[in-house]
Order: sequence, then structure tokens, then C-alpha cells
Amino acid sequence: MSTHAETAGPQDPGRQLHCLVTGAGGYIGGRLVPELLDAGHRVRCLARTPAKLRDHTWAGRAEVVRGDVTDAASVADALQGIDVAYYLVHSLTTGTGFEGKDRTAARIFAEQARAAGVRRIVYLGGLTPAAEPARALSPHLRSRAEVGEIFLRADVPATVLRAAVIIGSGSASFEMLRYLTERLPVMVTPSWVGTRVQPIAVRDVLRYLVGSARMPDGVNRTFDIGGPDILTYEEMMRRYAAVAGLPHRLILRVPMLTPRLSSLWIGLVTPVPPALARPLAESLRHEVVCEEHDIARYVPDPPGHPLGFDRSLSLALQRVREANVTTRWSSASLPGAPSDPLPTDPDWAGGSLYTDRRQRDTEASPHALWEIIEGVGGDNGWYSFPLAWALRGWLDRLVGGVGIRRGRRDAARLRVGDSLDFWRVEEIEPDRLLRLRAEMRLPGLAWLEMYADPQSGSGARYRQRALFHPHGLLGHLYWWSVSPFHAVVFGGMARNITRAAERLSAERADNGPEENR
Repeated sequence: MSTHAETAGPQDPGRQLHCLVTGAGGYIGGRLVPELLDAGHRVRCLARTPAKLRDHTWAGRAEVVRGDVTDAASVADALQGIDVAYYLVHSLTTGTGFEGKDRTAARIFAEQARAAGVRRIVYLGGLTPAAEPARALSPHLRSRAEVGEIFLRADVPATVLRAAVIIGSGSASFEMLRYLTERLPVMVTPSWVGTRVQPIAVRDVLRYLVGSARMPDGVNRTFDIGGPDILTYEEMMRRYAAVAGLPHRLILRVPMLTPRLSSLWIGLVTPVPPALARPLAESLRHEVVCEEHDIARYVPDPPGHPLGFDRSLSLALQRVREANVTTRWSSASLPGAPSDPLPTDPDWAGGSLYTDRRQRDTEASPHALWEIIEGVGGDNGWYSFPLAWALRGWLDRLVGGVGIRRGRRDAARLRVGDSLDFWRVEEIEPDRLLRLRAEMRLPGLAWLEMYADPQSGSGARYRQRALFHPHGLLGHLYWWSVSPFHAVVFGGMARNITRAAERLSAERADNGPEENR
């Protein structure tokens, strides 16, 4: 839809714009803010709870104001001095009344944007099938379409981007695809897995959002955005399995799974909440395929874009494959790209990551504790249940793995890249952290982290984490089968390492100041 005469070419291409982002705590908003900042714009975020944005790496570069899109006064204040206003707020409830709330909030935002002299509103909505009347759409798709129409009828030029499934770690649609495919080698699925979808990489969504800020004032319309591939949901699951290196999936369709039953099924198989799974399942009843690619007139596609589905999957899975634990899931602190997880992503984002945590306080000095940590493996052993470690090494050798016989390069010192029995040293922070990555044959990726934390006054705290990212159903079964032994193996390890540190610290004290380092 277009109500203003269109003119080609962006206006003021070198001018810094002042942008307001609503929904900065959400999946797209949290990734859009740094992209706008890197493009040279000033950014203000409107948030009901500003404290929830403090963990973002961009928090110190953007202005954050308190407010709610349903409160006209706070919206009016937030829009003062703004050139481009991004509306990235959606209701994700399944209760009654959410459509009315979305409608009211959009009208308030449009009215206050006009009053504040905002040059453009940019809205990201859902791709809807052109052939279906609004009454046939799912409630959530219908609401998103209505919000887009409200902005297009307003007195402020609007860019309404319509996307289907967004591929990136943390996206609800992608996480549902990830969990369903990884956990179910045999799937009994609803008929909507045969619906055609045009997925898009989150990198391309953000590129279009940033580029929309400089659209000519006469442009007021919707734009369909999608990647180059049109796939059924079943094909998406099969291709996910191929990219992730999983065995071929057997998919059986049944017609009787309603959206409500589908959401319960998704909630049973995945950690995606049923309240979120239901609108996703309802939306997948509709074929969502782009009917135009006019956005390229205003935001030209660089070489290699839009990204294909397989490439989008690879980028979304890349962090796990690189074993970059520090940028994983909800504890990520330094995301390197829009496809990566953010610290504010929900706990269920990023795939499964099983963790065994142990912690013990000790009277040993931090230096003595670190010496014991850095000396693990090889002839020194692993400080717990030697038979279990030897048996695990023997089993690894039996299936063609490296086993536990590699030992270590140096009896006292480690460096990044060293082999250590069936581990590899991935990271060392002297006197603080040793991170090992497993190189044994496993149905997944595993790490072991050991920390020496100084305590106030004297003594130290030993912290230990064993992490496992399962690969398919076999990976989950592996973790569940070995977890009963963790109390003996990992619990004993934490206990014996701190005791060894205390003995070493006591020996140093007995030997006098020259030895007590």
C-alpha cells in the first residue's frame, strides 16, 4: 500500500539521524541498536524497565528512557527530537484483548510521532498471504497487519517491513526449528509442516531496518522481505539436520493436530513456552511467500545477499561449532554478529546446554589453588575416581578416539592449544581460569572450566563447570545416562582439588617466606 508519491534515492545520505527504538529488549530491537550506532546514528531506547537493557554491550552508547507505548505522555517525551522511530513491539499473549492493545498502542505512537515532527516510522511486521482475507488469518498475523495499516494511514511516512521466519540464534521461530529437529529423529507432525515459507536471515532483516531510516520522505508502503529460498517447514527441518550434521529425519504428518495441540506438542518437545509456541504454530498455517522485492530499490542488496537458508543456518550455529562458550546463549556478553545470542535472549534460546556446577571455599591461597588447577591431568591425574577416568579413556580409544594416554606437554605449565589427555586447552587466564575442550568421541561438544577466585581477606573459592551441548537425541541420552555419576566424578574432583591446594599452601607456609609465594 502506498499513500504518498514515491521518489527515488535517499535524502541527506551523510546526515546523522536521531533514532528511537521501541522493543530494544526484544530479539530484533536488541540487535538493531548496535547496528544503528555503527551506522553513525544517535539512538534512544524506550523501555518499561530500563534496567533490563544494562547488560547489552551497547548500553553505554545509547540513551535509555522509561516509558510504555500505551502511555501517550511517555511516548511523546521519548519522540522529542527524533528523526526515525522504530516500532518493534508486539503482544505475544494468547489471551483475549491483545489485538485491542496492539491497536491502541499503534495509534498512540502514530499520533505522537506526527505531533513530534518525526520524519519516518519503521515497523517490522509479519508476512501475510495476499490471497487470504484478514478474517482468515491467525489472530497474531491479523493484528500485525492491522498495526502496519495504522502506520500507513498516519500522517508520518512509514516503512512497513513484512518478514516470515527469521533465522538467527535466539529467534523464537529458529529456536523452535532447532529444538524440534535436534530432539526428534522421528517426528509425528501437524499438516502445517507442508506449508511454504520464505525464511530470511536476521542479518538481512537488520540491514533492511537500518537502510529504511534514509528512505525518501515520499515513500509510504509495505515491503516484503525474505531470503532467496522458498521451502516447506518440513524441508526446513531436513535442511537444518543436514547443516547441523544430524542423521536424516523421518517426518510423518497427521491432520488432527490443531494449533492448540501443536503448541502443547511443541511445549513438550522444546523449551519454547506454549504461550509463544501457539501464535507461531497458528501463523504457520498460512503460506507466507514474498510477492515483490521492491525494498532493493531503496536498500540495495550487496553481493551475496539476501543470504540463503543454509548459509543463515550456518551463521546461527557457528558459535557452538567454534566452541565459543563465552558468547553462548543467555550468558553471552560479547556477541560478534547479529546471528549470535545476546545476554537478554530468553533462557530457552541458543539450543540445549547442560551444565554441572561445583563450588568450594578453601583456606588455601589463590596461587596454591591455581597451581593445582594448572597441574591437572597427565601423571597428576584428575583428582577423582581414577578408575572412571581410565575407563572413559579406554572406551574412547575403543571407538577410535584419542583416549587418555596423550598426557601433557609440561608437568607444571599449560598454554592455549596444548593437548591434555583427551582435552585441549582452549583458554587460560593465569591465576584465574582454565578452560578445556573435550576431544573425546562424544555426541556433542563438551568443556570443563576451573576457576580460582580470591576471597576477601584470605583463602580462595574454587569454581568448576562441566558444559555439554548435545548433538541430536543421542546427545541428550548421553548426558542423562552419565549425569548420575557426576556427583562422584565432578563432586570428588572439586573436593580433592581444594584439599590438594590446602596441603600445598600449608607446605609453603611451613617452608617460610621464601617458599610461600
